[in-house]
Amino acid sequence: MIDTKRWNLVNGNNKEEMIKEAAKLLKAGSTVAFPTETVYGLGADATNEKAVANIFQAKGRPQDNPLIAHVATKEQLLLLVKDVPEYVNRLIDNFSPGPITYVLPSNGTCADNVTAGLETVGVRIPSHPVAIALLKECNIPIAAPSANISGKPSPTAADHVWEDLYGKIAGVVDGGPTGVGVESTVIDCTQDIPIILRPGGISKEELEEVVDKVLVDPAMLNKEEGHVPKAPGMKYQHYAPEVPLWLIEGGSERVQRVYDELIEEGKRVGILASSVTLEPLHVDQKISLGETLEDVAANLYDGLRKFRQEDVDIILCDTYPEYGIGQAIMNRLRKAASRYISSEE
Repeated sequence: MIDTKRWNLVNGNNKEEMIKEAAKLLKAGSTVAFPTETVYGLGADATNEKAVANIFQAKGRPQDNPLIAHVATKEQLLLLVKDVPEYVNRLIDNFSPGPITYVLPSNGTCADNVTAGLETVGVRIPSHPVAIALLKECNIPIAAPSANISGKPSPTAADHVWEDLYGKIAGVVDGGPTGVGVESTVIDCTQDIPIILRPGGISKEELEEVVDKVLVDPAMLNKEEGHVPKAPGMKYQHYAPEVPLWLIEGGSERVQRVYDELIEEGKRVGILASSVTLEPLHVDQKISLGETLEDVAANLYDGLRKFRQEDVDIILCDTYPEYGIGQAIMNRLRKAASRYISSEE
């Protein structure tokens, strides 16, 4: 068991010293969790295969699931890749730093277990000030998947990381709650037309304001047997809460009907939904995800973590329109759900 340190940058003094201490551990090959604007990431030196292996061990993550390398600047990003299409510069200039990851041909700088043996590597520039400060202090690319046990809801607060990984990693940089709440958009930039591999904080509509056309990878919608994942989150079940999650189409009336049926069967039922859906419901246990799609994205993972086996047998969650960040919300909910009840059922 590792002695996990926690640096509190929210209320603590000597923040620069804390960042330096965390960076020193990262450069020495240790794993350190830190906040980004999307979720907390579990970082390790992306050029050090042994250090990166510690990420997989701490998370219990499958070895064939590629990682994302995080850097502080556009110049550092370009040092990890080759054969960069012209449109990538436009995307970087418009959306980075921010919640977007570019998949490009690797030049071999990152360790093989970062790329999961692929010829490409995913790289992004986070916009969270703590992440940027840490990356600048390290001055090396940092591989960082979400800082949680593999398969569980991603962490949007340092307490989530502490709950999952205490004793398994060297430290947690506590920078308060994250902002966007769902992971970055991953975009394949190895073709003439960019392809979304994973929806996230930057929507297809926003991307198409900068480049004329953006495609969506069919594998994002239909997982194929034996499919080799080009990006994190494409192959394995993710984001699952402790108890079964059912997605319910049809709004408040439909959610209430399913809830009543389950209560009659003697089930303990929790509701995870937008404030609009929750308002007319007559239920005992409920968690509001907020009013807007942006609120729902920011609160989703925390909500999934709050319901425990000792409290409920089933979680019911409403569905959301699939535009803007709603695409990312529904992508995560489908991966987390054990059952989907359509409005026609």
